[in-house]
Amino acid sequence: MTGLRGAEWHARIECGGRVSGAGFLVARDKVLTCAHVIEDGDVAPVTVTFPQRPDEAPVAARVVTHGGWDGRTSELGDLAVLELDREPEIVPAPLAPADVAHDDRRLMAYGFPAGYDEDGTIAECRTVTELLLSGEWIQLETWSGHGQPLAVGFSGAAVTLVETGQVIGMVTAAAGAHGVRTGRMMPTRVLARYWPGLSALVPQPHGMRKQEPEHHFAPDPEPVAPVPGHPDGPRLRALVERAARAGLDCDPMRLYSAAAGSYDPLPPREGFGSLWSAAWFVLCEVDDPDTVTRFADRLDALLTAPPRPETGAILIELGHSGAGADLVRVEVSAYSAGRRHPVQAETVPKSLLRTCIQDRIEDAFCHLTPGADELIAFALPRDWLDWPVDRWEKGPDDDTPLGCVHPVVVTDHARRRTSTRHVLTSAWKRLDSRAGARVHRVACGGVEDPRKLRLALVQSEECLAGFGATSDAARTRPHFETSLTAPAPVIVWSRRGCDPDRADCTGASDCPGTAFLDALDTLVSHVPPAQLPRQVLNLRQLADAEEEHWARDIQLLWDDPRRFTDPHATAVHRRSPVA
Repeated sequence: MTGLRGAEWHARIECGGRVSGAGFLVARDKVLTCAHVIEDGDVAPVTVTFPQRPDEAPVAARVVTHGGWDGRTSELGDLAVLELDREPEIVPAPLAPADVAHDDRRLMAYGFPAGYDEDGTIAECRTVTELLLSGEWIQLETWSGHGQPLAVGFSGAAVTLVETGQVIGMVTAAAGAHGVRTGRMMPTRVLARYWPGLSALVPQPHGMRKQEPEHHFAPDPEPVAPVPGHPDGPRLRALVERAARAGLDCDPMRLYSAAAGSYDPLPPREGFGSLWSAAWFVLCEVDDPDTVTRFADRLDALLTAPPRPETGAILIELGHSGAGADLVRVEVSAYSAGRRHPVQAETVPKSLLRTCIQDRIEDAFCHLTPGADELIAFALPRDWLDWPVDRWEKGPDDDTPLGCVHPVVVTDHARRRTSTRHVLTSAWKRLDSRAGARVHRVACGGVEDPRKLRLALVQSEECLAGFGATSDAARTRPHFETSLTAPAPVIVWSRRGCDPDRADCTGASDCPGTAFLDALDTLVSHVPPAQLPRQVLNLRQLADAEEEHWARDIQLLWDDPRRFTDPHATAVHRRSPVA
């Protein structure tokens, strides 16, 4: 059988001294297997043997790439790359072209189920469609009604074309149920999403000039493999290589979302590990050739675009002074070029607060680069979060609302703690890939358990909590507090939302809070979270000329700690009463 003749690259994986699955050699010192096969590899030794070379001693291995599978929250990314301690004298597995057809062709997998731990055994199977389940797997079926079915011990085995011996994918699962003779395979084009190094080993698709794959591997090589036969394929490959050389700061998820058509597949739930992974997805998984062209055009535009404008921020921290109810502690800082510039710290009467802030904002702008994309943030005690700071006058001789001139946001003093900033920074790194925000609506009735709200904000994709009632409404105040402490990176409400004293409101269509949430949904669905302050500025400018505009009294709590980084911050500042 061609599938085994000379195929010494088939591997048996042992974890902690027991056979846990299969694998296959793809480069001189790299073996592919499933992540669940080496699930205990962080605490137990992993070794690889090659049954077709019985005289070859077991080789110790370590995990160098992991697809993200954890068996609890995600079944996706069930791939691991093992690096061998020494290179065996074995030719790596031949890989089939990424576009090779395998519908209803005879396939073979070599695994190590119970009773065949030493020598292994063969299962013959086939695919009846190349449809990707969950964007990741292709279903396998047993070739005939008798013979060895796929079972535990085949995970990580290469799936090969019987007539050529070329690898088209890897077994990731068997049905498990008695009498069900099916399984799942992750094709090589999906494997390459998780490990870009594999794309450098996949040979040319049919119809293009043939190149022999190189059977060696360097850490994270630039993709040199040919790409599927699209007219813009070579151009896209050249652009990706150019982007890698230039160190382009590019979000692959956002780039794909901008290029994808209405009927193109959704991107993988776990995202793209690299720009090449996104390009490979476009070339292998998308049927519309125009998407490839759009993707290449947008990448080309990023490479030729002028540099992004510098950002700057002004932080105004207000707090109870402790010296009297009429006194307010004010501390103003400017953030520019990764540095904090203290402007002024003082205690002033409430009657002089606005004048003081007007002066200090002018002083702070002296530290920002002219033309930088500015942001003004008010850090307030929790009981002051509803203050209409965006409606305060810009200056003593200019009564234009501050929020109609600059992006103005608020945040909570308590969220200035280092541990909370750490959580928020991690959240924003995930949000950077979003082309739009999703609102978790907290309706006026406040019927949702606040504990469930916390879970939704922490674990789901919603990044924005929207409130139909005002922030001091008794029925939703627990939910507001939960959103602050979760912490939700973005919280939006209206200072004139549903009447806080109207305890019987259920959030029907005639409720002003419901109308506000509906308008908010429409606004944020196509706005990246990072651009919300600038978008709200535009809304405030419109609402200033229209008394009944839905966004006239919008309050935006927007909290991205990266706008306020200070590598030279002192311990005194971090622990100051208003820090």
